Amino acid sequence: MFSNVKILYHQGKQFIPDVTKVEVPGIFRGRPIISLEKVDEVKLIELCPTSAIDKSPVNIDLGKCTFCGECARVFPNKISFTKDYKISANKREKLIINEGEDQKIELNPELIRSEIYKMFGGSLKLRQISAGGDNSCEAELNAAGNVNFDMGRFGIEFVASPRHADGIVITGPISENMAEPVQICYDATPFPKIIILAGTDAISGGIFSESPVLNRGFLEKYPIDLYVPGNPVHPLTFINGVLSLISKRK
Repeated sequence: MFSNVKILYHQGKQFIPDVTKVEVPGIFRGRPIISLEKVDEVKLIELCPTSAIDKSPVNIDLGKCTFCGECARVFPNKISFTKDYKISANKREKLIINEGEDQKIELNPELIRSEIYKMFGGSLKLRQISAGGDNSCEAELNAAGNVNFDMGRFGIEFVASPRHADGIVITGPISENMAEPVQICYDATPFPKIIILAGTDAISGGIFSESPVLNRGFLEKYPIDLYVPGNPVHPLTFINGVLSLISKRK
């Protein structure tokens, strides 16, 4: 026991006590802020590899953004990225950040189905599907359950079988070869079930959006309960987004 106390004294706590109130260290890029300064909008738009930036007014679609930061590097007085990781939404349009607005992104409670509050408020089991992903989002979601972030303390866990799940989490742009497995996994999940898109690739296709080997027809058939942007998605973004969805905040 003395050895354990000694390790705790030297290393401190190895977990984040409050995942809703912590500043992400390092070069993390979260919610952007776009000023009203006039710039060459054509050049700004051409910088973006995924066409996430549009004009009149200038805006950034976080569902397409790779968070590469090139726009902020070339036009630092126009665009800056904050460390705000609470950028999940349950309405696709809420991921669009407009110039001149310091917008906080929040879930619309009216769009959250009543059965989600009723059945998943204390426990949520999810089946993650890598639908042609590059393993970056998959690795970050795996980290969400480690000792640092410990989303299991909120009753949120990934399970091995869709038959044991309350919903699915899709990562990757959904390749043609993964379209059928995604449908099979969804069909095997019992009702009521939720759908979460995690990462830029899942939300919009990302840099693969124009690829002929994608089949994103699944997303046109069902309503999406939660969009979690990021490339890759940060564990804190995912955890806070899910907590907002099931209304279990600690």
